[in-house]
Amino acid sequence: MPEWLEAGFWGLLAGSALLIGAVVGFFARVPRRIIASIMAFGAGVLLSAVSFELIAEAHEQGGLLPTAIGAAAGALTYTGANILLARRGARHRKRSGEQQPSEQEQPGSGTAIAVGALLDGVPESVVIGASLLTGGPVSLVTVIAVFLSNVPEGLSSAAGMRQAGRSKRYVFLLWTAIAVVSGAAALAGYTLLGGAPPEVLATITALAAGAILAMITDTMVPEAFEDAHLLVGLITVLGFLVAFALSHA
Repeated sequence: MPEWLEAGFWGLLAGSALLIGAVVGFFARVPRRIIASIMAFGAGVLLSAVSFELIAEAHEQGGLLPTAIGAAAGALTYTGANILLARRGARHRKRSGEQQPSEQEQPGSGTAIAVGALLDGVPESVVIGASLLTGGPVSLVTVIAVFLSNVPEGLSSAAGMRQAGRSKRYVFLLWTAIAVVSGAAALAGYTLLGGAPPEVLATITALAAGAILAMITDTMVPEAFEDAHLLVGLITVLGFLVAFALSHA
């Protein structure tokens, strides 16, 4: 299989977890404490992947300065875009309760939620594609981490969309489209960054890491601790350790 096609495949595979989670979240009445626990696990997984895969790899490729600049730029870009989307009704796009506004309550919020979901998923997919540029196999740890974190993201968000009265057609078309875009973003990460100097690759990888870290704290952590119970912190650490073990397997 050509490497560009392989990049797209891995991105699509990781993105498909959003659709799996959305199916469960829309049709099953999962208790919110369970959703919070699953989201906490996913947050822990992504935190570990950002730390030990993305930031560590960026530092190894380009050193401290490109890594720091990229991470700060990624967080700043994500936060700015997220503020704009929040004002249009996408602030609680990953919440499973009644926080999401309906289209009647805030016109245009459905579009904002869709754009916000794309904003959350693209950085993860780009680094999956870029991981093939080192000449080795794809970073399976990154793919697994993104897949594991996407399941609770899709589950929680779809449950919230159902609560807001959004149709089944809207929910599943949205998550199917995002899974496809995830594959395209991974393909783009491979094709557009091919031949780039190590410092540029380091900056892009760190930029994605910064955006992902900002996304975790802005959208995943609030849901994880919405129905906080004494085990949520432990579950987050468990997710962190699972991803850490995979990165050192």
